[in-house]
Amino acid sequence: MMFLKVPFAEKDEAKALGARWNGERKSWYVPDGKPTEPFERWLAPGGADFMPAKAAAAPKAKPASVDSYVGKSVIGKLYQELPHDCNPFESCPVCAPALATSGWQAGHDGVVKMLVSLRAA
Repeated sequence: MMFLKVPFAEKDEAKALGARWNGERKSWYVPDGKPTEPFERWLAPGGADFMPAKAAAAPKAKPASVDSYVGKSVIGKLYQELPHDCNPFESCPVCAPALATSGWQAGHDGVVKMLVSLRAA
């Protein structure tokens, strides 16, 4: 039996390939005798059992938000990559035009205005 690290969004795909759910370990696995090639992307490095019983009970740090379907970080619609390392919440003459044209500055100003009005109420 080989345990898999299957993201929730991909569970149906793993099940369709023949993976089974182990309720005690709360993990998907490849039954003995079944080829593991279709499951390679979910196998632990080196094929080792990735989740020992003690590690399963230990709290884990929450990872960055990732869209598991495409495996890319989720970025907001007003994301703007800045040409250099500066703080977008402080005025920067280099980044100000990029922030203004992208809509980021207008969105930021709207949130600040809303927070100020809530504080005044």
